[in-house]
Amino acid sequence: MQAQDLQRRLAAYLETQFDVEVVVKTARPLAGGASRDSWALDLRLGDQDFTWVMRRDLPTQMFDESLNRAQEYALMDTAYRSGVLVAPVRHLCTDPSVLDGAFFLMDYIHAISIGPKVMQAPELAQARQRLPEQMAEQLAKIHAIDASNLEFLPRPQPGQTPAQAVIAQCYAILDALKVQNPVWEWTLRWAIRHAPTPVTQTFVHGDFRIGNLLIDESGLRAVIDWEFGHIGDPDEELGYVCMRDWRFGNGHLRCAGLCDRERFLRAYELASGRTVDRTSVTWWEVMGNIRWGIICMSQANRHLSGAEQSVELASLGRRSAEMQLEALRLIEAS
Repeated sequence: MQAQDLQRRLAAYLETQFDVEVVVKTARPLAGGASRDSWALDLRLGDQDFTWVMRRDLPTQMFDESLNRAQEYALMDTAYRSGVLVAPVRHLCTDPSVLDGAFFLMDYIHAISIGPKVMQAPELAQARQRLPEQMAEQLAKIHAIDASNLEFLPRPQPGQTPAQAVIAQCYAILDALKVQNPVWEWTLRWAIRHAPTPVTQTFVHGDFRIGNLLIDESGLRAVIDWEFGHIGDPDEELGYVCMRDWRFGNGHLRCAGLCDRERFLRAYELASGRTVDRTSVTWWEVMGNIRWGIICMSQANRHLSGAEQSVELASLGRRSAEMQLEALRLIEAS
């Protein structure tokens, strides 16, 4: 959608919702993310100026299990009310005819999310020193969210552990793609044999990492991209944040390219009051690479199938080989 068309259609719609004159002065697409369409909007409602972000559906999506915009809106509002650093949500529209897809609006937070910039920007040097403890604190708050009113959240089937659920999900994606890959077959069999039994199940953000965090000079400002939220094993997030793909050039620093893993896990234990099983975290790091590598193949298929033309989606397919190598490397070292 072109910016001018978006501005015109959104202004007309918001006037019906807020009963004031609305002018969308600028609309610019935000970089990063292949799962949703995001725009920064400068607008005037009546005599007040706002800067909001619009998060809109794309023609295709990563997972059938990912949350829709109404669900993500409700989840973000719950997280905000639970004390998690998240942008306040302002308006939800589930009518796809308004902007060719459901969308919601939330506050704009002036900060950086692009991973390489977070790692390299000189003005963020002090923030990078604070981030491990800030991330651990936010994860502890996320895992403490009361999700009892969020019945829509995906969760393991009765009698199924979170580990078994994610393994089944991987096999389902491979079957849908009709992919037969010896590395995935071998690593998934390893995952089955070594799958951990969770001590507890909590709400899980599902994509907590550098790239989905807004960072400024003070450190962590907000956690974004909540569409993969679910009920699962909190150790999943501790392993996921350590994946090599989220280190953005600082491969020697296992936790998010920021510090060694033990510093982060101790900070999380202090914030959460929960003792963490390091073996379980390692399993989830391996599983994170397996799942992400398989998803990269699925992302490429969105382009190759003709459903959504995107150079970014096409390029993700080659990343699968990197995840295959990393999963094998971690298994060998475990």
